[in-house]
Amino acid sequence: MHVAALALTLVAVVHTLWSGLAEPGHALAFGVLVALGELAPAARHGPGVRQRAPGEREPAPLGAAGALAYALLGRSAGEPTGQGVLQVITVVVAAQLLAAVPSLGRVATVRPVRLRPVPGGGPELDRAARRVLTVAFAAVCFQPLRDAEQFTGALGEGPAYAVLLVGLLGLTALCDAVLAAFVLAARTRYPYGSHLRDELCGLPGIGSAVCATGAVMALGVAVAGLWALPVVCVPLLLTQVSFRRYAAVRATYRQTIASLARATEIAGYTPPGHAHRVAELSTAVGRELGLAGSELTVLEYAALMHDIGQLSLVDPLADGATARLPAAEQRRIALLGGAVVRQTGVDAKVAVVVERQADPYREQPLTARIVRTVNAYEDLRGEGVGGALEALEQLRIGTGRDYQPQVVEALAGVLARGGPPRVRTG
Repeated sequence: MHVAALALTLVAVVHTLWSGLAEPGHALAFGVLVALGELAPAARHGPGVRQRAPGEREPAPLGAAGALAYALLGRSAGEPTGQGVLQVITVVVAAQLLAAVPSLGRVATVRPVRLRPVPGGGPELDRAARRVLTVAFAAVCFQPLRDAEQFTGALGEGPAYAVLLVGLLGLTALCDAVLAAFVLAARTRYPYGSHLRDELCGLPGIGSAVCATGAVMALGVAVAGLWALPVVCVPLLLTQVSFRRYAAVRATYRQTIASLARATEIAGYTPPGHAHRVAELSTAVGRELGLAGSELTVLEYAALMHDIGQLSLVDPLADGATARLPAAEQRRIALLGGAVVRQTGVDAKVAVVVERQADPYREQPLTARIVRTVNAYEDLRGEGVGGALEALEQLRIGTGRDYQPQVVEALAGVLARGGPPRVRTG
């Protein structure tokens, strides 16, 4: 993907330098808009590299909407525009480079540059490559229609033309989701289908706002000229602010759950980091089995709080290992843990997983099966039964009643690839 984006960029820049800019005023206006849209998240995070908030699919929606609007710009104040596909790509790339300059300067002054390379160039480079390819896709789809005067003349600038723009932006959003899922699958080694479901589930949120704003920008400029740009940007800016507040609330919520989960570690009932390891590995196994979206969130929260019921014990268990306890005692601790989770106000689905993690696997939801299997694996490793192969062998012996075979094999697959991947997100 990076090679394709780079090759396309080089061809576009050379062609634009050779032939010159068509309508430099429009190119400058949209270039400034895209650059400001890319800069807005960086300014919010302050010095350093821009970070992607939890659950944030598009960290620069205004920049994305401006780039798509320029790709779909057919008229300005009633007059036809003349920018081609390669000029659109050149303007978008130039705007992204301009927006990257302040961040690079802050990184150089705030901390020394690390010599250790990041595989694949990092998420920011991935997003820049995706932007180039998706904008090129939109422009390539739209330019032939714009140049067909009979076609555009029949549509006019009314509802039919608006529907055309929205349809093209919908296809572009799907293209972007496919590319994003491909990048994430390559970086995390999780199944491609799981990432694609996540990306498609994220489209109705900020993705729909980006597409709608891009279409309105193109239509507004077509009728009123460049004066329409600042007016159209306001709704998306408000949407971006609201989404960031929601993302911040979600991040705080997760931190609260993680803090509650550490209560067993602080009290000496479980080893340090146990809940975090179980949550991380459970999430990896969940993705391996095709879980996505809210199911993964419930799984992560339940895995973090799966041992909270041990606080009811008078004497801590050795290394907090519940896998070797009698089934009745395991269920008692699980039920007590579920009761505690319900009192915290966490989603009731999380409490159900915690309560049912000690049931026979045929009576459990998939999330509870995953938590039980991963927790048992961590307990067995803590008891010193040997390496990962020996612990997995113990789990396979218990697949008749306690552990679902498919979950055990998914866990084995994750471990065979080196465990949950560590992916830098900002």
